[in-house]
Amino acid sequence: MVTGKRGDGGAVLSWLPIAVMAVVAGTDLAAGPEGGFLPLVSLGPAFAGLIGTWRRTALIGGVALLLCAGLGVYDGLFDTRRGWTAMASVAGVTLAGALAAGSRMRREAELAGVRSVAEAAQSVLLRPVPRQVGELRAAVSYTSAVAESRIGGDLYEVVASPYGVRVIVGDVQGKGLAAVATAASVLGVFREAAHDEPDLTALAARLERTVAREADGEKFVTAVLAEIHTGEQVAVLLNCGHPPPMIVRADGSTDLPHPPAYALPLGLGMHGGEPPRIHRSRFAPGDQLLLYTDGVTEARDAEGVFYPLRERAGLLGEADAGQALAALREDVTRHADGSSHDDAAMLLRYRRR
Repeated sequence: MVTGKRGDGGAVLSWLPIAVMAVVAGTDLAAGPEGGFLPLVSLGPAFAGLIGTWRRTALIGGVALLLCAGLGVYDGLFDTRRGWTAMASVAGVTLAGALAAGSRMRREAELAGVRSVAEAAQSVLLRPVPRQVGELRAAVSYTSAVAESRIGGDLYEVVASPYGVRVIVGDVQGKGLAAVATAASVLGVFREAAHDEPDLTALAARLERTVAREADGEKFVTAVLAEIHTGEQVAVLLNCGHPPPMIVRADGSTDLPHPPAYALPLGLGMHGGEPPRIHRSRFAPGDQLLLYTDGVTEARDAEGVFYPLRERAGLLGEADAGQALAALREDVTRHADGSSHDDAAMLLRYRRR
């Protein structure tokens, strides 16, 4: 439906120059030579230059010149300067419109190239996660705070390792290319270390060293790591300064498993504080584990009220993980009235009954 609406809008805009010239011609014929409407014929190529190609702008300009000449002869304006002035006005606007259209087309081509590069970067940075590993199903959602952007500082990944299914959801401090570069480093190390490190503590230590070395104290990353073993009804969690995950039980109740001690985000370990410690939570068949970034819980409505994630846990009642997460994402968007000031990532793990 969105595509159709855009197509209708484009058709209306494409016919706008013709409609404007028709209205000007009708008004000029009704008002006579004293009305002074003839120069307004130049609005046709002016609008064409804003929305069309330079060739179409030149064509509309040629039609406008013919129309201007015909109306000028009908009004008897070529005996004075008014007719020639109107013709010069149409010709000048046509030339300017064609040049503007050509410049706009070059910028659009450059933007399309940049977007294709961004999409390729996204496919490497935030690649699709495995939808099903054994009895576990997964769905992800990523929304950038910048409408034109496809990637940002939030990150997620799922790795089926020899030590179980390992998951990370994180949020890089700041925005822009520097945040994207830090996110790429964290994901690259996680994808490798998840297969090598025997426990989440060692895995987090690898990530800590990476962020501390590459960000050089200028960036930090909040993150939560999870490890789930097939056949075991336990989720192993490790939290580095990140919002706690939410577990939606099969009976509809919710749990926010907090860590035994709050650790600093990745990259700030040099400042001391409690090291991250593993904690466990029951994760039985029919339960859902939602990991998210603060772009979800800090989404505000018009009155400044934060999104009540725990109260909306019932939206995750769909049997299909993808549909459940889509429903939650749409509800967050409605709560924030379609506006978002931060990236928002969500990853949902569902254990089949």
